[in-house]
Amino acid sequence: AWHLPTSSRYYRPPNNIANTELIPRYFDARIAWPECDSIKQIRDQSHCGSCWATSAAAVMSDRICIHSKQKLQLYVSSEDLTSCCWQCGNGCLGGEIPRAFVYWQKFGIVTGGLYNSSQGCKDYTLPPCEHHVRLSTRPHCENLALKTPKCVRKCQDPARNYNDSLTFGQDVYQFTKEKEIQMEIMENGPVEGAIDVYDDFFIYKSGVYTRISNHYIGGHAVKILGWGVENNIPYWLCANTWNTDWGDGGFFKILRGVNHCGIESQVFASLPRL
Repeated sequence: AWHLPTSSRYYRPPNNIANTELIPRYFDARIAWPECDSIKQIRDQSHCGSCWATSAAAVMSDRICIHSKQKLQLYVSSEDLTSCCWQCGNGCLGGEIPRAFVYWQKFGIVTGGLYNSSQGCKDYTLPPCEHHVRLSTRPHCENLALKTPKCVRKCQDPARNYNDSLTFGQDVYQFTKEKEIQMEIMENGPVEGAIDVYDDFFIYKSGVYTRISNHYIGGHAVKILGWGVENNIPYWLCANTWNTDWGDGGFFKILRGVNHCGIESQVFASLPRL
């Protein structure tokens, strides 16, 4: 779950966009920055409405790698962001996308990866589960009773130092036009966006998702990492936070250029402070 921003005072428009004639027909951040493993990674928010934090942490991780010239691969902790950013919202009950980036800028977020991954200071402590798929490799999410993890400002591994594990961002920007979003991804890496979810999104497997159902479920934050055209339909390439069993290995494509399901209306990102 994610919430609409309650204030615009933190956010300012991006710098002038470069020549949009340079935008290619296809772009995939996984190919553009092949040494950045985080771009390929699919996270799992578990039975918790932390998509706003999980997708934000993924974008932050990608951008740290990209802006270190693919030399520094740190995984930013969605656990730390979900549990400690009280001004972002309500943890597992939803939060505001831009405030996640403001928090990164002001207070910093420690490193941390997937559940039991030992990828940093604070790995995600909520277990993976099956999101809207009929598989039994993991417990079904609706069978888990989980709460927002408590904010603990220390690393899970006593050998790691919390303050030394902090990463920081810079000013947060919002992008509202298709070409702005494309240029930003090309120049600086994946961005975070949000969609209005309808129940036919749950059964997505492949192709370009275009909504048919009128059964609205709620808002959902995702990572946008590229775009293309399939069967003459323009699309955004996105990473979901429902593990690799859902969709196309955890990724999906959604109609581009017409703000389909609100995909182009709440797009935010910031640069890392390296």
